[in-house]
Amino acid sequence: MHVLLIDGLNLIRRVHAGVPGEGEAQHADAVLNACVASLRRALRRHQPSHALCALDGEGHSWRRDLFSDYKKLRKPMPEDLRVLLPRVIERFAELGVVSIEIPAFEADDVIASVADRLAKVGSAVTILSTDKSFCQLLGPKIRVHDHFADREHDRAWVKQRFGVEPEQLVDLFALAGDSSLGIRGIYSIGVHTAVKLLTDYGNLEGVLDAGDTIGGRLGAKVRSGAADARLAARLVVLRRDVSLDTNLKAFRFDPNLVGNE
Repeated sequence: MHVLLIDGLNLIRRVHAGVPGEGEAQHADAVLNACVASLRRALRRHQPSHALCALDGEGHSWRRDLFSDYKKLRKPMPEDLRVLLPRVIERFAELGVVSIEIPAFEADDVIASVADRLAKVGSAVTILSTDKSFCQLLGPKIRVHDHFADREHDRAWVKQRFGVEPEQLVDLFALAGDSSLGIRGIYSIGVHTAVKLLTDYGNLEGVLDAGDTIGGRLGAKVRSGAADARLAARLVVLRRDVSLDTNLKAFRFDPNLVGNE
C-alpha cells in the first residue's frame, strides 16, 4: 500500500499564485485547470494505491485558541480563490481524490495523524507539500515531496537546510521561533544559536535544564524564555491523534480516472 497525502491548500494556493490574472472568469478557469493538471501530475508521479487531500477545518484551530497571535500575519485566502475552492475540490473528486477537513484542526494535523497510523502498520506514505513542518515526520515509511521543485525533503535535505536531524526540528523552532507562523520561541535566539544549543545539549529540555549552567546573556535568555519555548514546541509539533471517523478504503485511488491527457 502506498498512500499519497496531499496538503490541499499548499498545492492550490501555490498554483493560484502562479497563474497570471486576466479577466475574472478566465482567471478562475485557468486556476481550476492548473490545479487539476498539477494533481494529475502528482498522481502519475507517485502512483499511489490510496490518496486523500487534507484541508484546514472551519473556524479557529486549537493553536489559535492556545496562542492568539498564531499565523496573525499570514495573508488570508484571496476571495476569488475562496469562491473557486469548491469547484477545485469537486474536480479533485472526479480524479478519485477525496478532500477532507476536520473542524478545529489544520490539514497538517490531519495528515500527520493519518501518516503516523499508516507507518505504524507498515504502509508507505508520501506527503505532498512544501511545508517544512512535515519533515518532523520523516521516517522509514514516511517521505515528504516538494511537488513544485520535484525534490525530496529527506533527512539529508533537513540537515543541510536547518543543521539538525528531523527529530530535532520541533526543538529547533521551539528555541528559534518560526516567523511564518508568528511563533516567538526564545527572544533573540536565532536558528544558528539554536542549532549550537541542540548540538551541545541534545534536545529542548536538555537546553532548558542547562540554563543555569550556560553563562552570560545566552544563559539569561534561556532561563527567561523557557515558558515561551515550551509553548512554541506545543504549537510547532504536529498532532497525531486526529480521528477521521472513516475507513481508508474510502480513499482507494483508481488510476484509470487520471487517464492519459
